Order: sequence, then structure tokens, then C-alpha cells
Amino acid sequence: MILKENETLEDLLIDGLKIIQNINLYRFSSDAVLLSKFASYKKGDTVADFCAGSGIVGMHFYALNKGVNRVDGYEIQRELADTFMRSIEYNGLEDKIFCYNMPIQEIGKEKNGEYSLILCNPPYKKKNSGGTNPEGHIAICRHEIAVTLDEIISVSAKKLKHGGRLAMCQRVERLTDMLEAMRRNKIEPYKLQFVTSGDEQKPYLFLVEGVKGVCRQLTVLETIRN
Repeated sequence: MILKENETLEDLLIDGLKIIQNINLYRFSSDAVLLSKFASYKKGDTVADFCAGSGIVGMHFYALNKGVNRVDGYEIQRELADTFMRSIEYNGLEDKIFCYNMPIQEIGKEKNGEYSLILCNPPYKKKNSGGTNPEGHIAICRHEIAVTLDEIISVSAKKLKHGGRLAMCQRVERLTDMLEAMRRNKIEPYKLQFVTSGDEQKPYLFLVEGVKGVCRQLTVLETIRN
């Protein structure tokens, strides 16, 4: 039995792949799918998915790009990592996708320069900024309790190889935080896209990709509607 109590199988609508979701845990949003579609792909990519949750970003990116060498997902919360691991098993992807139940700050030095692409749908809100969800596991996904934006980008800079890419999404109000932290860690932003919702004209989200150690001119893509 792959499914446990309060769990469902969500169809990725690609090659019959499915992902396990628990109605009592943090469930992925459309932002995660936007990120996996936005991130650039190169054949043979070795990919890390930071703050992986139930694995949606890394698994969906693999589903879209079958030439990926490997996806390593890192998730600190045991319950979410467990659903991710069982999704890997359900889809028979044990030789392509791997889940590590650990903080990204503890990834060993042996992984320095390992990845050609790092994906991250991070906690959007700064620690102690506004109301925190009373459910601890959801608060960790939404607020910078277990990891900060600066830590994500600093760790990414170490784990990316030269010329490797970092692709992230974040709320628009944190755009300057993101770009400043990327440049400070020698990751040059070169692709940016804003996202609006419903009938709203004002963007609520942005997607950004940067490259480690390479100068590239920033391109702002056409705004998309979610």
C-alpha cells in the first residue's frame, strides 16, 4: 500500500506520473509547476530540488525533461520527505530521483560543484513577518523558520558547478532581496518573469534564473497569468 490515511494521488498529466499529497500537510501550489516549466534545461543536467516538500518541482521538471541525469530532492520535514519517497517508488523512478530528509545547510562538502541546476520554491515570508500558521509543518513551508533566502542562495553557490543555474520563485516584494543575494554570491540573474493572478494586473510573483560565475545580460520575459 503506497497511500496512507488522508492521502491522495495527484496526476502530473505527463506520462501517467503521479504524486502523493496529504490533505493534512502542506500541498503544492501552481507556483511550483510554473517554476519547473520556467527553469532552463540542458541534456544531462544533474539537478537539486531545495525545500522539496512532497517533491513536485523536481519530479515535474524530470517529467518535462527526460534527458535529466538525476534529481536530488532535499526536504527537512520527515512527513513530507516520506510522501516524496513513496511517490518516487510509485512511479518507479528510484534510479533517477532521490530524496534526502535533511536541511540544505547540512549537505556535505562532497556535493560542492555537483549540480548543473538547482530549483527552489522557498518559504516566501521572512521570519516573524506577519501571522504564522499555527500548524508547525505548514509554517515551516511558508516562513523562513528552518532556512532563510540568504542561506538558500549561499548553499546553492557552493553546490553549483561553474556555469550552473539557480532557478527560484518568490513574492514580488522580495525581488530586491533575491537579486542582491544572488549577485553577492556570484550568481548572475539573467532571466526574469513576472506572474499575475486572475484579473489582477499587478504581479504577485516572479521567477528568476541566475548562472554561477558567468556574466549574462538580464532578459525580462513577457508577464504570464496564473
